[in-house]
Amino acid sequence: MDELRQTEARVEQLIAQLATTPRIGEQVEELVRLLMRLYGDGLARITELLPGDQVAVLAADDLVSSLLILHDLHPRSTEDRVADALDQVRPFLGSHAGDVELLGVDAAGLARIRLLGACDGCASSATTVEYAVERAVRAVAPEVTGVRVESTPPQLPLLQIGSGPPPRCPVPTGPGARA
Repeated sequence: MDELRQTEARVEQLIAQLATTPRIGEQVEELVRLLMRLYGDGLARITELLPGDQVAVLAADDLVSSLLILHDLHPRSTEDRVADALDQVRPFLGSHAGDVELLGVDAAGLARIRLLGACDGCASSATTVEYAVERAVRAVAPEVTGVRVESTPPQLPLLQIGSGPPPRCPVPTGPGARA
């Protein structure tokens, strides 16, 4: 997986370098677009010809999964994959006496997540949990444009309502007491 990430980073670096020479950069961008379309169409044909369960097996492989995501061919939605990532990180969250809830992934690709339980109260714990959640989400859904971790709104203290008037405060007595 590290080799894949290194290759992706090198491709981006080369494209950025070639883009500094306008004519060559434009030609390289067109070449990359055409190759991407060719490979994407090939992958689309493969996924059409295979039964769904075999496509799911292919999608379980990290490299194939990233290619399917790149060409918008992954058999599982972004939201489903993000939910799976949260399921994977829940045992870690339990060690911080907390949980997490997926609020959704919007059309722009922003994943909104809410921390629940003790993770919400401690700043260092919340930062650690947010980092773990973001890493897990980005590992399975690199197309997500961002991860917004929201805290649960603070709970107001519960007021006791009883029957009858409230008890009277005792009248202070003793030296210095005012009546």
